[in-house]
Amino acid sequence: MANNLLVTFLMSIVGWVLYCAYCLALNYQVARKVGVPLIVIPISPENVPWIIAGKYLIPLFKCLPFGNGSFTRFNRHGWQTTDNGKAHLDFGDAFITVTPGKNWLYVCNAEALTDIFRRGSDFPRTLEIVEMLNVFGPSVSTVEGPAWQKQRKITASSFNERNMKLVWDESLRQAIEMLAWWKLHDRKGVRSTARNISTLTLHVLSSAGFGKSYPFQDSSEAVKEVGPMNHRDALSLILENAMVILVFGPKFLARLSRPKKLAQLGQATVTFKKYMTEILEEEKILMAQGKSGKGNLMTSLIRASDKGSEVAHASKITNDGSLVIHAQGGLTENEIYGNMFVFNFAGQDTTAQTLIFTIHLLAAHPEVQDWMGEELQYYLSEDSPSNWSYEEVFPRLKRCLAVLSKSILSQILQFETLRLYDPVIGVVKSTASRPQTLALAGKTLNLPPDMRVNPNILAVHVHPRYWGTDSLQWRPSRWIVSSFTPRPQANQLEREHFYTPPEGCFVPFSEGVRSCPGRKFAQVEHVAVMVALFREHRVQPVLQVGEPMEQALKRIMNVVDDKGMVLLMQMLHPEKAILEWRKR
Repeated sequence: MANNLLVTFLMSIVGWVLYCAYCLALNYQVARKVGVPLIVIPISPENVPWIIAGKYLIPLFKCLPFGNGSFTRFNRHGWQTTDNGKAHLDFGDAFITVTPGKNWLYVCNAEALTDIFRRGSDFPRTLEIVEMLNVFGPSVSTVEGPAWQKQRKITASSFNERNMKLVWDESLRQAIEMLAWWKLHDRKGVRSTARNISTLTLHVLSSAGFGKSYPFQDSSEAVKEVGPMNHRDALSLILENAMVILVFGPKFLARLSRPKKLAQLGQATVTFKKYMTEILEEEKILMAQGKSGKGNLMTSLIRASDKGSEVAHASKITNDGSLVIHAQGGLTENEIYGNMFVFNFAGQDTTAQTLIFTIHLLAAHPEVQDWMGEELQYYLSEDSPSNWSYEEVFPRLKRCLAVLSKSILSQILQFETLRLYDPVIGVVKSTASRPQTLALAGKTLNLPPDMRVNPNILAVHVHPRYWGTDSLQWRPSRWIVSSFTPRPQANQLEREHFYTPPEGCFVPFSEGVRSCPGRKFAQVEHVAVMVALFREHRVQPVLQVGEPMEQALKRIMNVVDDKGMVLLMQMLHPEKAILEWRKR
């Protein structure tokens, strides 16, 4: 009996290997017709067991004679995070990884990326990858066609200027309180910078997103195990364990009583939805009474959805008695919950990781702190943060923006930190069910159906063709250009404007109609934190015994560049960088 089971097991393994080899051979024949370099890897990057186990197995494969080849280079989840664009310098603007699952086309060409993002219907997002985000309901990230058009119109209007003011005010308050907590450590320094920044971004989302405000506190405090769980603790648990929720779903977790941590996570999903339901019902009452709302992201989404639902009055009853509603109506309750989850899931960790990178980069570059501080002192003559209004201060801080960003037509703000350290390594698209053509460097690629198309954002952000020989250097001043002014007395700061790079070579928020709706939310939060932290203070590494400052700065950069893929790209060991804050 045991022998029969062993034989069956071994035959299953052999059969699976043969099937993978057969699929790999078929995909290779399809890929070679495209006419770009091919890289054959035996395991699909969408293979979930390999995604989990690969990071442990690849170091073992590297010990083998063939271990430093394409398999270990490209078959690692998030290989782009440490590649620094070298693959495209080796293989050209486009190459295909051939796998037993799908063929993956990686593209590093500004014109081609612009074409891909503009042709949204030809190169749609791969919904089978993102549909797991439907934890609380469908969202703008997980639907296509008319449903997406409806959701995009409603969700975009919820990111309004009233909400941006909430983001600004709460970010300032949280950062000031966080700085006060850091200064308590004096010369001993702080090694919890990353953890504290995550708390700050969580609190900003809780306040600007849901109207729930909390004082800053060190996030090392555990979630309370007795008594009701508050909104912040529920949201924190959900975001910290997002992958578990995506895999198992909230309904399954809510039924668990053991193990304790999973049961607590299940409780958090129930509590989070309960709070969203309460906000929804409260806002409905205010709307019925003709009163204005609180202006946070969720209430703005509810009101924008209510305006959209007016179109649904054109609904009708069919002959079979079913109700047909116009596709451009408002959002359902589940769609509101689904979008709020995606806003939090997509926004909290990306903003936190960008801030974490930026603060550590500033600690390693004191000259950039001086450059940015010059602008803060010039424009913020008032000492009281209560006088640093969003409307007056935010549009003027070009250098603070340059630490992050550029501006196109004074509306689109994007980030220098994200150029090198974008937490989101790419947006996977597809040719879907039809073949497509793509112009690339003077020739036309004929792409087969069902091919993954990956605009390699991290690679195009550092390609010397667009960014020069110092493309791998973090240099925020590259975004600032001085212009002529007819006023001779004008200060240098007043002559500065943003540099606009070639279209398609800087796309951290994606481009086209499916670009990120929360880009300004993240940008306003980032600048407010810079204002609160660096107007009167500077950050530097705590020196080790006998260590000169120059060596300490290099040590901090080594911590920054020790990055990799977790859920997003992030610093793997930020706790190794002990930082201290001093008055300027």
